[in-house]
Amino acid sequence: MLVICAVMILVCSGMILYILNRIYNLEFRTQLYLRGHIFVMALYIGVFIFLGQVFGGLLVGIRKVGEVMFSFLFTCILSDVFFYFIVMLLSYKFPAVLPLLAVFLLQLVFSFIWINFFGKLYSKKFRPYDVLLIYSGDSIENFKKKLKERTDQFNVLEVLWADVDMEELKSTIDRYNTVMLWDIPAKKRNIIFKYCYEESKRIYVMPKISDIILNGSSPVHLFDTPLLLTEGNPLEYEERIIKRTVDIILSLLLIILTSPVMLITAAAIKLCDRGPVFYKQVRCTKNSREFNIIKFRSMIENAEKKGVAVLAEENDPRITPVGRFIRKMRIDELPQLFNVLKGDMSFVGPRPERPEFIRKFRETMPEFTYRMKVRAGITGYAQLYGKYNTLPYDKLKFDLYYIEQYSIWLDIKLMILTLKILFTKESTEGTKDRVTAADTGLDERMENGGDPEE
Repeated sequence: MLVICAVMILVCSGMILYILNRIYNLEFRTQLYLRGHIFVMALYIGVFIFLGQVFGGLLVGIRKVGEVMFSFLFTCILSDVFFYFIVMLLSYKFPAVLPLLAVFLLQLVFSFIWINFFGKLYSKKFRPYDVLLIYSGDSIENFKKKLKERTDQFNVLEVLWADVDMEELKSTIDRYNTVMLWDIPAKKRNIIFKYCYEESKRIYVMPKISDIILNGSSPVHLFDTPLLLTEGNPLEYEERIIKRTVDIILSLLLIILTSPVMLITAAAIKLCDRGPVFYKQVRCTKNSREFNIIKFRSMIENAEKKGVAVLAEENDPRITPVGRFIRKMRIDELPQLFNVLKGDMSFVGPRPERPEFIRKFRETMPEFTYRMKVRAGITGYAQLYGKYNTLPYDKLKFDLYYIEQYSIWLDIKLMILTLKILFTKESTEGTKDRVTAADTGLDERMENGGDPEE
């Protein structure tokens, strides 16, 4: 697979090198020679590999063929845009775009044929893992449905309850090379896990909250006993300073760049039904501090007449004609840039929730407050890696993983990934059927924040 990805990178880079040498180099004030070509191509290949890893466009065989193709599309687009900026800087003008567009199309044709051929060849040559699923808890059916979506990777041959006799468990485990441990109490899980590790099994484990927190801990060597250090404030002081500085600079820049779009949108909303331009709602951010989140109004006024949260439908009649367009294009989210500039939110962080939902949710999930150790974010780990129907407890784990594994590079990766998510249908659509708050229950209301504008 490494060779397959290397060939993809070399072929796509070779096309860029061809137009750099034969077309764009002639437009530079100072033409490039060998070292210049090497420097430009090193930058291009570096960005290409970085974006390929971020988007998953190089994971041929590991992910589904369609997903890899879609990811590779974004890898090519952003890499070629980066190359165009380099050419623009070297030529002191806006060079012709057509040669680059032609190469871009050739890159897509080649890579899609390549990915499709070797992706299918991989799936034929390498069978999915035969899996023994050992479980406890009540959410096993939901997890089994998820496994059925990845039959290219996992073939669950047997499902076994964790509370059976240990000798029966061991004898069953001996027949498999891959074992999944799902929602098993810590004491029992440790016994099973150690036996699987001793027998050199491939082990997938559903982590507990404490596992995720410990995963972000630091080893401490004070004496001859290993220690792990986890602090109550996961972000270091300098990390908080850098994160806030990036938020201020980036929000100011985007507000300036998108101000024409926001002005046109505000005028269109006002002309549509003479109602208010903005929609505000109380949410919670770091340390449970309340603030007003701001969006462009995409629904009729008083969409929640009874004051009860009602989820948006796929073809919700409450959505205005202008609102339908700005929701589809994500323009309704732009005013949140002012929330970021003010300090209520960050670009990356856990999704802000309504205070009444947080209070209610803490009754069954006290750990929910852990996610408010950092500012709420416009985008985040749970928003990107979770789905519309992901369980709130799993979304909490995603948020905690982000908090404990925080780094500036992780923020950059998630912001880049957001570009890809913006073009996926799932993240823009509402529910398919008419649903009320009474129908959905707490989990789904928490999942949607009870916000009709979403």
